[in-house]
Amino acid sequence: MQLFDLTGKVALVTGANTGIGQGIALALAEAGADIAAAGRSPATETVDKVRALGRKAENFAADLSSVAAVQPLVDAVLGRFGRIDILVNNAGIIRRADAVDFTEEDWDAVIDTNLKTLFFLCQAVGRHMIERGSGKIINIASMLTFQGGIRVPSYTASKSGVGGLTKLLANEWAAKGVQVNAIAPGYIATNNTAALQADETRNRQIMERIPAGRWGDPADIGGAAVFLASQASDYVQGHILAVDGGWLAR
Repeated sequence: MQLFDLTGKVALVTGANTGIGQGIALALAEAGADIAAAGRSPATETVDKVRALGRKAENFAADLSSVAAVQPLVDAVLGRFGRIDILVNNAGIIRRADAVDFTEEDWDAVIDTNLKTLFFLCQAVGRHMIERGSGKIINIASMLTFQGGIRVPSYTASKSGVGGLTKLLANEWAAKGVQVNAIAPGYIATNNTAALQADETRNRQIMERIPAGRWGDPADIGGAAVFLASQASDYVQGHILAVDGGWLAR
């Protein structure tokens, strides 16, 4: 459908080397977008698959644990593609420990990557989008944007912050032609959740809670990203779209 056509658009996707990031990059490419894949690890497989679809794709090395990487990344993408129409902030990390034992080092590492760098990447790309009068920003939130979780205090704080920032940026930039929204994935079958899937007890508990009766696939997140990146979502602002098989409805 024309509403979902991304032909001629350029999407910067962070953490695109595997899992959800790869699923989003491929879905955007299938809809017509060219892909700038950014992250610490080269997204070689993703880039090859995007090119096989007939789209342009390039790797951009960026250590997104530091804000220092933000402006050089944006400059490099603009230098290569000339524009950024879509930003997907997918890169993120997690640290696990009981709250009483959680270290400052683990707190800072997660907040820096998941929240601080995300904001300043939104800011840098947002300036470009505001100047052009259009753009789509998609932040990757979490079920823990809505729930507390356990043993992941910095992750919960970061993803709650992502939800708040998404709304704030939408408030400030909607009238400037920039849509800012977020996707909150549920339990998605990726290499990052392989241990949970292999744990018979935890896997059963998770499956019993999901009304859809299955783990999500990265392609499920990709479909939501295409919607939020396309003109079909032009009147959607500051929304956090749960793609969770009904997890939050339970």
